[in-house]
Amino acid sequence: MCGIAGWVSFARDLRPERDIVEAMSGTMACRGPDDDGIWLGERAALGHRRLSIIDLAGGRQPMAVQTPDGAVVIVYIGETYNFRELREQLVGRGHRFTTSSDTEVVLRGYLEWGPDVVTRLNGMYGFAIWDERTATLLLTRDRMGIKPFYYYPTSDGVLFGSEPKAILANPLAERVVDAAGLRDLITFARVPGWALWRGMREVEPGTLVLVDADGIRTRTYWRLEAREHEHDRQETIAHVRDLLTDIVERQLVADVPRCVLLSGGLDSSAITGLAAKTLAREGERPRTFSVNYLGHEERFRPDPLRDTVDAPYIRDVVDLLHPRHEEILLDTRDLADPELRRRVITARDMPGLLGDLDPSLYLLSKAIKETSTVALSGESADEVFGGYRWYHEDAPRWAEEFSWRAFPGSLTADRHEVLRPDVLDALELPEYVADQYATAVAGVGHLPGEEGLRRRMRTVLHLNLTRYLRMVLDRKDRMSMAAGLEVRVPFCDHRLVEYVYNVPWGLQTFDGQEKSLLRHATKHVLPESVANRKKNPYPSTQDPQYAAALQQQAKELLAEPGLPVFDLVDAGWVTAAAEYDPETVPRRTRAGLDQVLDLHHWLDLYRPEVRLDG
Repeated sequence: MCGIAGWVSFARDLRPERDIVEAMSGTMACRGPDDDGIWLGERAALGHRRLSIIDLAGGRQPMAVQTPDGAVVIVYIGETYNFRELREQLVGRGHRFTTSSDTEVVLRGYLEWGPDVVTRLNGMYGFAIWDERTATLLLTRDRMGIKPFYYYPTSDGVLFGSEPKAILANPLAERVVDAAGLRDLITFARVPGWALWRGMREVEPGTLVLVDADGIRTRTYWRLEAREHEHDRQETIAHVRDLLTDIVERQLVADVPRCVLLSGGLDSSAITGLAAKTLAREGERPRTFSVNYLGHEERFRPDPLRDTVDAPYIRDVVDLLHPRHEEILLDTRDLADPELRRRVITARDMPGLLGDLDPSLYLLSKAIKETSTVALSGESADEVFGGYRWYHEDAPRWAEEFSWRAFPGSLTADRHEVLRPDVLDALELPEYVADQYATAVAGVGHLPGEEGLRRRMRTVLHLNLTRYLRMVLDRKDRMSMAAGLEVRVPFCDHRLVEYVYNVPWGLQTFDGQEKSLLRHATKHVLPESVANRKKNPYPSTQDPQYAAALQQQAKELLAEPGLPVFDLVDAGWVTAAAEYDPETVPRRTRAGLDQVLDLHHWLDLYRPEVRLDG
């Protein structure tokens, strides 16, 4: 998987700057615990941290090819799942390989096809190629934005990195967060290209960023488009089944131990079932992991998002498929540990604002890493197949608002009450969200004659796939890679996304349930209980001890009223929230306390200059 960083300058010699480049890449040691490397040239300096997955001995980076006119050098993160087919094509065109890695395939693909190599790649990736022949830097990212990638223009070039912390380690990057950065953080609008830090940009999914002495320019090589769907129901189900089977087979390729994240829901169970069929041909059983909390089954009460606990459904999958299964049991008191919160915030480079979900995923990833390096996940099936409850309830799906914000039970619903009134006035959040929503809707393409519910669901799906999903993927990547675990997301294969996006909504829900296509395409590998189970998101603890710990930490903040967090947060709100009975504290209030604590620790760790006037 790995982490990459770099610096290009057209006005200074970067060869003496090894220490700075090492500091940039060193911030991501967790992403690449197995190896590190630096390449220095006059105009470019590239750094790499490696998590070894394919060709453990031969895939070292930065990787360079010397040509008569200069070196072509790559630093790469992720996996290209069709690298074997591409390698055969390139061998047929005269290329000779010195490694078995997918990195060299991408590099030699660039030598053959130039920047258009990206149109041939199937995978999750981000990479930078410095081409000395033309003094040009290429930055690019996979179509769905599975792997994070950022850049920061300077007066004479650019800085880049897999994570903002790599860029911030360079003295040229200012640690300033302005109103624009805070607006998107708080509202969950996820503007394309957004990065919390002023001056920093995200390499947008499906986009090429080209940097030379004349400046920076971008080109889109892939976007989600409306197309006519030509298959009937049975043909559609069969095609989804065939695609998923091929995708899972490709994503099981690795030279390190693999596993599957199993929640007992439809998505992860389907991936587990398909992986079991593939591995059975090799005489293997899949290894699976799930997460649970001490006493959660006994204490569970339904909430707006969760009707049932996961454990009984997980047992049904295990009984059917017989994987080597392990339940990771978490003590909810550990989730509230301030030091754990600080590790999580450092992994994300920003306040997470999702409560116990981030530390839980981080602890799960650390436990899995003890035996596996690669994990397959059911993440993104809800965005692709329309699984969230806000797809199916009239109020959020018809709201003139992002559906995930309009759904009252969601953690991404409007949660601004913790902020000071003057901060809210300065941020002008309602106007910002309305503008972003209008811009997003205007970017959705429709087929001629597409009206009513079908047209509306095209819009809802598009916004979830191009905005909401990016937040989900970023969380998954940051928490897993902080533990040195590579998580692969089969449902993000662009072939599947393009196909299902264009299936009419009536066909996507033909049996009256959410994710009809996925249920019927994978029911041959599912227990009946799971095939008919309603959507349940990632589990959240209901232990009142968690709320009590948050309240105690909030009281400790209130005892130091000069803390920077109170420049943003309403101390009166925190005081009231800290006095609830932990047994009955409202879920929204608990989420607000998490939000306050995240902001406090982020401000303490990163010491940003916060400017609300810009």
